[in-house]
Amino acid sequence: MAHYYTPPEPLPLPAPVHPLLANDRQDELNQLTRDVDELKQEQAMPALVLNRYRNSICYIYGVYHVSMPGRRPSLRARISGTGFVVAEGLLATNRHVAEPWYGDAESDVLISKGGKPELEKLVAFFPGFPLPVDITPLVLSANGDLAVLHVENSQAISRLRPLPLAERASNPGELVAVVGYPMGVLGMVAKSPPAVYERLAYRRDDIGAANELAALSLIRPSATCGHLGDVVGDKLIYDAPTAHGGSGGPVFNSQGQVIGINEAYIDGFSGGTLGVSVQALRPLIVAAQKRIIASTPPPVKEPE
Repeated sequence: MAHYYTPPEPLPLPAPVHPLLANDRQDELNQLTRDVDELKQEQAMPALVLNRYRNSICYIYGVYHVSMPGRRPSLRARISGTGFVVAEGLLATNRHVAEPWYGDAESDVLISKGGKPELEKLVAFFPGFPLPVDITPLVLSANGDLAVLHVENSQAISRLRPLPLAERASNPGELVAVVGYPMGVLGMVAKSPPAVYERLAYRRDDIGAANELAALSLIRPSATCGHLGDVVGDKLIYDAPTAHGGSGGPVFNSQGQVIGINEAYIDGFSGGTLGVSVQALRPLIVAAQKRIIASTPPPVKEPE
């Protein structure tokens, strides 16, 4: 005997999705995609700026003294810092790197008593260059810790690309990367191959060690990452760690654009690294370019 079963009831069709609800879901999906893309960009940013702009970020070494008239120098000191290419033949850095007695308490006391400060040497070591190049302060900020330097042998760095300066203001919470030479020569020696480290680790001659590192293509900046904690006027506060020698280095946003110039850090507070907004740097670059144009003699025409 054959048994026949009643076919099951057909499942009800799903209710049609309201067009507004579908649009909302699509908007959420698009936003999620943008968030993921932004996260990937932020994660890749430190490597991107190092690979793309490393050679345009230099180590600055200098020697200066302050002396009273007719006497031997009362103060003689070395300085280390960082600079970066902002235009053909021009570097940006801090004023306290370009003019190292600026803001120095010991120098201020001597200068107030009639002492005269003077730079003995100021040179820049670029990654990939076997020799340093002479640099001179061209424009100093009148009310901030910024300076633009002129590279004496500008042909030597003519192939280096200027770093891109951010057009828009940055907001607290954004990812930042600081590139520079924290701890100066000591920091570069510390990450050098063992044979080089053993030879240079205990040398006191910074310029000699820097020359040897340059000859071995070991002038290499470091990058640290963090977040922008606050923006107050031209002042940037972030938690990317740094140390002396990192002054004057570029501060990048997640798009690989320079938003500021690394300036100082607050002892005992890991979130207290300070920088100066790139917006305060732009007028100095324009002034420096005008000075170069004004000092360049017009081309000489050959007689017909």
